[in-house]
Amino acid sequence: MQRRGQADRPADADPAATGGVKSARRAIMLLEVFAADRSWLSLADMHEATGFPRSSLHGLLRTLRDAGWIETDESGARFRLGVRALICGTAYLDRDPAVPFAAETLERLREETGFTAHYARLAGAEVVYLETRESRTSGHLISRVGRALPAHATALGKVLLAELSDAELAELLPDRLVALTEHTLTDRDALHAELGVVRERGYATEREEGTAGVACAAAAVPYRIPATDALSCSMPMDRVTEGEQHRIGEALREAATELAMRLRRAGIR
Repeated sequence: MQRRGQADRPADADPAATGGVKSARRAIMLLEVFAADRSWLSLADMHEATGFPRSSLHGLLRTLRDAGWIETDESGARFRLGVRALICGTAYLDRDPAVPFAAETLERLREETGFTAHYARLAGAEVVYLETRESRTSGHLISRVGRALPAHATALGKVLLAELSDAELAELLPDRLVALTEHTLTDRDALHAELGVVRERGYATEREEGTAGVACAAAAVPYRIPATDALSCSMPMDRVTEGEQHRIGEALREAATELAMRLRRAGIR
């Protein structure tokens, strides 16, 4: 689990913060820590990750557990996200008017390319997967819906970062670009240069930058300015050449343009 240093802890960790706002922010931060970690977490883990006093953590964890936002293991000493988190996440998707249109496009892309297709949205410096259609030839059906990855490490993220100005990028991106694989682009100058290429050709590509053994191509859906959503296809490295990857990138650009037109005609912004 990624730990926070004292300097990274939010201002609401200060006891001088107002009680109601402090409790709410602390509860939100706890949920975000759980969301970022797949393992069961103990009280000590949460204290290390947040710096919150153990006495406060006891009350917050109990409240979140009683409300169904987190659950405990058989010992009652370790915690993870509960079913309420899924219910609220699903409600977000159910109420997003763009998702049904995107789902139709993903179905078509999967049939035309034979690869897994995704629809994602930029959220801060991350991309969040809103809809996925797994390749029919895949041996395992694992939905990425609801998962988030650093934008700089994915084709989806890079095509959306390319929508932003240099000043906006400087404000948005973290000081340190983390590496998900040995191929992840972490040099800021190199990233800016690649984003320039993405702007010119209208789609982004990456090979093993987000996941080992996987190549991706992505195109932004320009129904908003700047675009916040994008389509992508993920492909096994051993089944696609760079030339094929670029061909799929062009197909994605066309599909994204068509999807944006449908969304605008439907009055969705």
